[in-house]
Parts: sequence; structure tokens; C-alpha cells
Amino acid sequence: MPQSANRSMDLATWGLLILLGFIWGGSFFFGRVAVQHVPPMTLVLFRVSLAAIALHLAFGRMPGFYQTLSSRWRELLVMGLINNAIPFTLIFVGQTRIGSGLASILNATTPVWAVLVAQVLTTDEKITPAKLIGCGLGLAGMVLLIGPSALGLADSPLWAMLAVVGAAISYGFAATFGKRFKNISPRVTATGQLTASTLIMLPLAFIVDRPWTLPLPPTDVIVAMLALALVSTAFAYVVFFRILGVAGATSASLVTLLVPPAAILLGVLFLGESLSLTEALGLGLIALGLLSLDNRLGIKRNG
Repeated sequence: MPQSANRSMDLATWGLLILLGFIWGGSFFFGRVAVQHVPPMTLVLFRVSLAAIALHLAFGRMPGFYQTLSSRWRELLVMGLINNAIPFTLIFVGQTRIGSGLASILNATTPVWAVLVAQVLTTDEKITPAKLIGCGLGLAGMVLLIGPSALGLADSPLWAMLAVVGAAISYGFAATFGKRFKNISPRVTATGQLTASTLIMLPLAFIVDRPWTLPLPPTDVIVAMLALALVSTAFAYVVFFRILGVAGATSASLVTLLVPPAAILLGVLFLGESLSLTEALGLGLIALGLLSLDNRLGIKRNG
């Protein structure tokens, strides 16, 4: 499947894109609900292990599926670390103190970090005027969001926001590292990295959280955990792969713009969260930055 194709989207594909925006926006909502009762590492373990089981059941009968997994296990282990284990843990740690809307906005800087990482670690993806402007706008939006906290003028602690930014940076490295999987099915990659991240998180959660000693969470938290694993992780991958196959990677990346509004809306409706003017301005700058990175603002490229 071509990873760089950019094909037009019909109405049905746009519908899937909007659906995926709410599904991944829901991951911040469900995470915020669950992390109030379940420690972050245990929550990550539950999320990735249940999602991995679901994907094994869904895709395990594909020809050559397990042969590919076994032959690429070292790379999948790295991918599971930087694309699941580290960012999921940092996001949940941050969400112990900040709302789902703010967490999703900070996480939306992922494409900015992906461009910066690619500039340093690759030779074929260098900064263009559009990417430079996009990075500047995205980082300005992040500074606008974090600035008041750094000055002690906001309720959200700096460390919690920096944890989510750390997750976005980890995703940026994963975007560059993940290019080595372009010749294998994304279903194999997704299942493999979730299986690998399960193996990573299992000893960490058992040593740090000792989950068997934790009280049983309330029913609404259990529902949120199930939704986080099965809907916002396993099913989200299925939807994303469908969009990727129909419209290409560039169009699929537009979901990044839809996740923060979805997370904010869910947080406002169900968690009593609100969006401040500063957060709205930061979101606007990040959105403009992402549009520029995708060159949808019509900025002329060199060459």
C-alpha cells in the first residue's frame, strides 16, 4: 500500500475521517475518566493488551501474518515502545492533572515534531518553506498554551503539559521510524506494535502499580477502559487503515485537525471542562500550522 499517496476523498471517506476524529478524540475523554481511578501504567497495559488481542482475532488469519511478525520482531518492539508504550503512558500521566481537551491540543503538535525529527534523522525529507512556517505556527501555539503555566498563571501544572508534549515528540520519532514498515501490511504493523507494547508494559505495570492490589474500578470506569481499548485503539486502527487505503496518507493525516475539537466537545458535554480563550488561540495556531505542513494554505514550495 503506498504510504505517500494523496488521493481525493468521497463523501463516505470524509464520513470515516470525521468518525475517526471522534474515536481518537474519545481516547482523551475515556483516558481522563479512567486515569482518575486506574494508575497510568496499568491503564496503558489494559489498553494495548486488549487491543492487541482484538487485532490478532481480526487479522491473524491473513496469509503470512505471523511469519512477518516473527521476522520483524525487533523493529516492532522499538515501534511498540515509541508509538504506544511511551506516549500512552505520558498522556495518561499528564491527564491525571489536565483536561482531555488541553491534552488533545498539545498532542496535535505531533506532525510538527515529526517534521523536525525527519529534518535531523533523514536525508529525503528536508524543511521546505511550507514546513518551516507550519512548524513555527505549531510551536507558537504550543508556547501559547504552555506559557501561562510556566509563569504560574494557569491552573494546569507545567509538568503535566510537558508530559503530553513528550508523548507528541515520541510520536514524531515513531513517524520517522515507522517508514521502514511501508512494505508490509499496516494491519501487521499495528498488531505487532501493540503486542510488543503489551510485553513492554506488563513487567512495568506489575512492578510499579501492582495492579492485583488495586480496588475494582467503578462500572463507568470499566466501560471507559473497554471503550479506550476496543473502540479508540483496535477499531480506530481498522478505520484508519480503510481511510489510508482509499485516500492516502496525506489525506488521512487530516484527522489530526479533528481530534482536538472532538475531545474538547466530549470534555465540555460530559466532564464539565471548558475551553479558555488562550487554549482556543493555541488550537487555532496549531491548526494553521498543520494546514501549512500539508501545504493546504497554498504556500509555494522550492523546486
